[in-house]
Amino acid sequence: MSNESRAGRERVRVLFVEDDPSVAQMYKLKLELDGYDVEVASDGENALAIAQDRPPEIIFLDIRLPKLDGFGVLEALRKDSRTRQVPVVILSNYSERQLVERGLNLGALDYLIKTQTTPAHLSRGLETWLKD
Repeated sequence: MSNESRAGRERVRVLFVEDDPSVAQMYKLKLELDGYDVEVASDGENALAIAQDRPPEIIFLDIRLPKLDGFGVLEALRKDSRTRQVPVVILSNYSERQLVERGLNLGALDYLIKTQTTPAHLSRGLETWLKD
């Protein structure tokens, strides 16, 4: 849905899970400029608490996180009835095939590599991921 068709409706809530503040801010800024309501969590435990308390419409999840890694977060999200259906897109620096497969097998909708994913690309993909 475009910014115009989203006008007058509640904004889509996005949880962006990233421990690097500059990376998180870069993506957050673009998503907010495109009309999304973005909350950032800098570690896995905080991300899980936010998602369980106020489930967002979509979660962008890093793998390497303090306190609880992204795979642990994803497993916990899928086991919880409140968050089981929330789409999760992994956004990671790690592109090893076994990590990609693990993320997808745990229920991630997609697995993106940060160096290949601009904030604009992420924002454009949101409408497609939200439809799935």
